Amino acid sequence: MKKTFLFIGVAAVALCSCHKEQQQEFSYNVDKFYDLEILRYQVPGFDELTLQQKTLIYYLTEAALQGRDILYDQNGRYNLRIRRTLEALYTSEWLQKQLKAGDENAILMEKYLKRVWFSNGIHHHYSEDKFLPEFTQEWFVDACKQANVKYCDCILPVIFDPQVMAKRMCQSGEDLVAESAGNYYGEGVTQAEAEAWYAAHKDNSAEPLWIGLNSQLIKENDEIVERVYKVGGLYGPALEKVVYWLEKALSVAENEQQAAAIERMIEFNKTGDLRAFNEYCIAWVKDLESRVDYVNGFTETYSDPLGITGTWESLVNFKDMEATRRTQIISENAQWFEDHSTTDPQYKKEEVKGVSAKVITAAILAGDCYPATPIGINLPNANWIRKEYGSKSVTIDNLVKAYNEAAKGNGFNEEFMIDDATRQLYEKYGAVCGDLHTDLHECVGHGSGKLMPGVSKDALKEHASTIEEARADLFALYYLADEKLVEIGLLPNTEAGKAAYYQQMMNGLMTQLVRIEPGKDIEEAHMRNRQLIANWVYQHAANKEMEIIERDGKHYLQINDYAGVRRLVGELLREIQRITSEGDYAAAKEMVETYAVKVDPVLHAEILERYKALDLAPYKGFVNPIYTPVTDKDGNITDVKIDFTEGYVEQHLRYSRDYSNLPCVN
Repeated sequence: MKKTFLFIGVAAVALCSCHKEQQQEFSYNVDKFYDLEILRYQVPGFDELTLQQKTLIYYLTEAALQGRDILYDQNGRYNLRIRRTLEALYTSEWLQKQLKAGDENAILMEKYLKRVWFSNGIHHHYSEDKFLPEFTQEWFVDACKQANVKYCDCILPVIFDPQVMAKRMCQSGEDLVAESAGNYYGEGVTQAEAEAWYAAHKDNSAEPLWIGLNSQLIKENDEIVERVYKVGGLYGPALEKVVYWLEKALSVAENEQQAAAIERMIEFNKTGDLRAFNEYCIAWVKDLESRVDYVNGFTETYSDPLGITGTWESLVNFKDMEATRRTQIISENAQWFEDHSTTDPQYKKEEVKGVSAKVITAAILAGDCYPATPIGINLPNANWIRKEYGSKSVTIDNLVKAYNEAAKGNGFNEEFMIDDATRQLYEKYGAVCGDLHTDLHECVGHGSGKLMPGVSKDALKEHASTIEEARADLFALYYLADEKLVEIGLLPNTEAGKAAYYQQMMNGLMTQLVRIEPGKDIEEAHMRNRQLIANWVYQHAANKEMEIIERDGKHYLQINDYAGVRRLVGELLREIQRITSEGDYAAAKEMVETYAVKVDPVLHAEILERYKALDLAPYKGFVNPIYTPVTDKDGNITDVKIDFTEGYVEQHLRYSRDYSNLPCVN
């Protein structure tokens, strides 16, 4: 539950750290379709790594990509069958001829497949709604016959019927499990049955196991049965390949602590033993010396409607030594931030332990981090490990820079910011505030506060992710206007923090609505978090600390009293921490449903119209570079080369060819 995502729309102000000649040669933009844009990212500093570190990255990238099919299957039990049928049709000689001839249905089929790749399935990666193809079922059936592509009749209603598996994850309904298309629970399993099973198997020990993190609940003979993700179990063929490459990575580990973490991850994948996962998390948190690092496996629980089971994801990275100094300063002052927050003293940590923070360069994105990816991560998620051993917080610098470079001059600021003074403020301080917001959110926001005795990590149920992200965002936002950041050299002055406040409130109230279809509610946890904060402050701004004003038929956010807005942010932080610490589900539900879900349809329509005129894509994702080992005559790796030229379609077809490790089982 500890990811930070960036809303891409505001024009970039940060400069890439690469050499100017590299910037001129490097093309960030790859493809654009529907509401999506595909970018490339650079990997500055890779050539400076040692051969051992390069080899380790290569092995870890292979381990990351081998799990690709797992996420497709987790997102929906028919996704693999659908993807492979679409790919077979797309690569057929018949369809390629249709594309060359400019056939409209063939072009629409290509766009649909691109969207399936982006979302790792047939549901929108952000809204959770099923997206429907623009070609008909009749055309598809005939096209498969023309191309001699076999298909299963079972996928037709799943693709074409809007009522079948309509939502990947349902967060409001009579039965969140039964109404969700995600494959975390077998057919016929109800929410009540799943919750009863989890309650009966809950580990209440001092070092609890995360029951359900790596398993699917199914029904056999009217009994709930757990299918564990492991070699020899569910997802075994893919995990066997993951283990192979992790064992290769183990052979070139940088130090004993890193090796210990990799060993425990191997054991976890082989056995599914949650004790091995706990041991991995502890060893991973303790590894502070390695330059190369990774996330690999079943980690975040956003996509499970009950917030229990982890999705497959991987991120391979290495430390940006210069930029990490910024996060180290934050970590060194973590206790000060905890002590001086607005939260009630009884909910504060008496001693903040082990907040390890760094700025990283992403080397590969995989699973739930690909193509769309977070810009910050804070792990592990188990509160008892965070309390006893600390956590790791990372800001992914090269991805933020890719976003910024690709967005330069897009006209967003001019359209949505209220005046020249506000735009100039953002252009001057937006980049540094954006980096700091992510750093504070990950380094100290998620690591702040404590649960009261007896309060479970999943007490807030389906609202846990929204409340947790709001808590970390509020913590970061509160301190972005604090003189402490000037004192420790992270901001030039307190005026800079105004840029962060304006962007956060404008985004939460207005501009993030470009990601929502007309008539829809907000579903995604990060979007709910942002609207919750901005809407709560707006509704409680009794003295018009901030307001929405109309000018020439357009609406703009106007902040009249930044100090007053900060005071309101502090008040909300206090309440959100109380809800978290006490596990107050009723208050969390009321907070989310009152401020985070519903959309003003009139304002929404206006924002969509203004955004459409800019011809921008509200969602962005990436293609990965290719890592190729160079070997001598004996097969020893002597170097690892990196290539950035692969296209979006070419990459996904290659991944499907080289990393399809799971059978199609419905």
